[in-house]
Amino acid sequence: MLTLETTGDRRLDITLDKIGGKGLFVKELDKALLERKIDLSVHSLKDMPMEESPLLPIVAFSPRGDVRDVLVLPKGRRAWDEKGVIGCSSFRRRIQAQRLFPQAEFKSIRGNVLTRLEKLDEGGYDALILAAAGLKRLGLEERIYKYFSAEEILPAAGQGILAVQGRKGEDYSFLEGYGDRETASVAKSERAFVRYLDGGCSSPVAAYGKAQDGKLVLKGLYYIERTNHYIIGSMEGEMKEAEKIGIALAEEMRRKYGE
Repeated sequence: MLTLETTGDRRLDITLDKIGGKGLFVKELDKALLERKIDLSVHSLKDMPMEESPLLPIVAFSPRGDVRDVLVLPKGRRAWDEKGVIGCSSFRRRIQAQRLFPQAEFKSIRGNVLTRLEKLDEGGYDALILAAAGLKRLGLEERIYKYFSAEEILPAAGQGILAVQGRKGEDYSFLEGYGDRETASVAKSERAFVRYLDGGCSSPVAAYGKAQDGKLVLKGLYYIERTNHYIIGSMEGEMKEAEKIGIALAEEMRRKYGE
């Protein structure tokens, strides 16, 4: 196993949209794959660009973990003032959380989960909004103060999913027992929705799909820039039509609410 630090991890002094977006979290790993220094790379799917490289395809999706966003307080804090300062760099999270906490102040925060928690505990913020899945993978579930439902804060496309990336032309049949087909379908629908709307790192576009009674149900968030408001729409269809459902929902929302 080879551990690589990415540009997105190193550059904590500037917001992601100003230095290249989510691609900064995969740039070095993509290079290592192409140069055959590694054979597979593992990513949080929500941090991957929506455009998949034909040379470096996603070859497996993990079963989906906890999809929710959460509120985290400083160590030892048992309650918080809803007028406090919330650390949150995600535009998607911020515009939805502002409806929940209209009196709070929102400030940008960068770094991995441990770095953000350190900044929180040092007193720079009164709370953070993070992904539950990341905290749980690090064994830090006890830091979670409050879970937000998908109705309160719609997740990012791919949230709670790990993606395994490989090289074109390689045999990855040994991953068949690891990959989860249902997760792959909902992930493809979410990513198609965001990709159609050209959603990037600075975009508040969000999408969340799930299997329900044998069907795929997709919810998507569409941000209306001229009014600084967002709309959440939904669409249902067959699992095998996952990408088409994502595109169709995006088309419908742009037609109804577009500039």
